[in-house]
Amino acid sequence: MSARSQTSQPGGACSDCHRRSWLLASLGAALDYCSRRPERLLELLGLSDEELLRALAGSRAPQLRAAYERFDSAELAQATGSEPVCCHHPRYPPSLWRPAAPRMFSVSGGTRRLRELSDAPIVAIAGTARATDYGIQMAGSLARGLAVSGLTIACSMADGIADAAIEGATRVGGATVVVWPGGLDVACSARSRSRLAAVLARGCAISELPAGSAARRWTHIAAARTLAGLATLVVVVEAEASAHELVAARVARELAKGLAAVPGRVTSRASSGTHELLMSGAKLVRGPGDVLELLCLAEAPACARRGGIGRTLERHLRATLEGVSDGLDTPQRLANGERSAAEVLLSLSELELLGLVARGDGGRYVVREPWCEGSCSDRC
Repeated sequence: MSARSQTSQPGGACSDCHRRSWLLASLGAALDYCSRRPERLLELLGLSDEELLRALAGSRAPQLRAAYERFDSAELAQATGSEPVCCHHPRYPPSLWRPAAPRMFSVSGGTRRLRELSDAPIVAIAGTARATDYGIQMAGSLARGLAVSGLTIACSMADGIADAAIEGATRVGGATVVVWPGGLDVACSARSRSRLAAVLARGCAISELPAGSAARRWTHIAAARTLAGLATLVVVVEAEASAHELVAARVARELAKGLAAVPGRVTSRASSGTHELLMSGAKLVRGPGDVLELLCLAEAPACARRGGIGRTLERHLRATLEGVSDGLDTPQRLANGERSAAEVLLSLSELELLGLVARGDGGRYVVREPWCEGSCSDRC
């Protein structure tokens, strides 16, 4: 059984890589059983097709081997509007070129866009599906601030921290890469479909499973390993101290990727995992500014190629935000000879929508989160 094919099929994925995707879907029940130990599942996902069949096929081995041998990629369904891309195609994300990575993806949003996004720094935001209000607020705030700065946000499609990060990034029109846990055509909640539509405006959704494959327990762990592989920096916002919730952090360390965590209450079980990460060397993140600083230190050449960290605020919004940061907390105090109070009020409304300012006591404006923009060379 060859691990690769010399002839690529139309659409950017070779027959052998399509067959790998089919095999994973066919072994879903056995992989679910192994997902009780995430480290064991990650080892299995790094095996060759032959090794995987020997390890997991069991009594189904003759049937699965026969189906494997007669597999025809032309018969494999493809989700409407998606494109396949495999590790032998130039549009496959270069950050994922390693033995244990997914061999192929189905991509909604376009393989060209996926490659463009993966060529620049990506921040993965990960964490628990059982997030607290604090975790949801921090994930959304981080994603908004980083997206406005022009960075791409990567998340799994899941509840809790991931959902809040996707909402935060897409709310300000940011580019997002979402790792889908099942086939891209499989029905999910109305909220997830709404999130997907917002993601595809400027980003991509990817899945290593063929169309028609339902999300399973093992696919969420596999998605976390893909997320860490894509990222320049993984930020764990809120997670318990369990192997399942810290998969992305584990893989990030194995791949020598940047790893950071957001502190929480010392008495909060929901933050016990992030506190363990911080104690073992993960960088501390309090807001978007800390993430930008870490990226400047680790990825200065890549950031320079982008002309700085990326998209910046328009001049009138930046001037208003800087004024609020300096203590000018009402439209009247912010107004000057160049702008009227009405124009300032409009700017404040836009900044509120971006999540960068909020109204404090007495209706006065306050900066909601640290703001940082400009080129890496300015900051490093």
